[in-house]
Amino acid sequence: MKNRFTTTLVTGAVLQGIVLAGLALSGNAMAHEKGDFVVRVGLTNVSPNDDASNIFAGGSDLGVSLNVGSDTQLGLNLAYFVTDNINIEVLAATPFKHDVNFSVADPLGTGNKLGEVTHLPPSVTANYYFMDPSSAFQPYVGAGVNFTIFFDEKFTNANDAAGLTDLELDNSFGLTAQLGADYIIDDKWHVNASVRWIDIDTEANFKVGSANGNVNDIQIDPTVITISLGYTF
Repeated sequence: MKNRFTTTLVTGAVLQGIVLAGLALSGNAMAHEKGDFVVRVGLTNVSPNDDASNIFAGGSDLGVSLNVGSDTQLGLNLAYFVTDNINIEVLAATPFKHDVNFSVADPLGTGNKLGEVTHLPPSVTANYYFMDPSSAFQPYVGAGVNFTIFFDEKFTNANDAAGLTDLELDNSFGLTAQLGADYIIDDKWHVNASVRWIDIDTEANFKVGSANGNVNDIQIDPTVITISLGYTF
């Protein structure tokens, strides 16, 4: 929670800085136009707002749930402007790896960390830009869909030795929404900051010896924060 709060504060400060710069400076270059293709590269942080049902193992409720840690990776963003004010955007990134922890201290005697999962959350959004193309400051809002692919799920060595194996998380399909802003440097370059919410719900299945275990409902629903540098073709 502390890391999530700190990251949100930092991003809020960056967005505020872009707003102030846009109000203080007049743009000398035109902003985005119909037909522009934009590539952005920067850092993307995924901070889960996790909520999960309890862990069931061998048909028994263990009385504990899961917490999912945050991660920051290289983010790649591609957008095409279908009009001067509307673009279609694809969010991609290098794979995110998250620690999965018990919600209470060491319930199985194997340590607080249960395991790790890796995922890719590609998202497609349609964004609307409010300002006239002559403005250097270009805020926007967007909405779209997300498909999250989970892979390389694994328990810690201690949990594996205790008989927990074959961890698998279901892929997720959900909605996404975002708020962002570009600040135009010149006719080719701009800086960008955005905050997204993504609906990611999944289910975990695993083995406890020869018995089946599961977590029926894991609502990850992360806040995704991106700071990047963009180039217009």
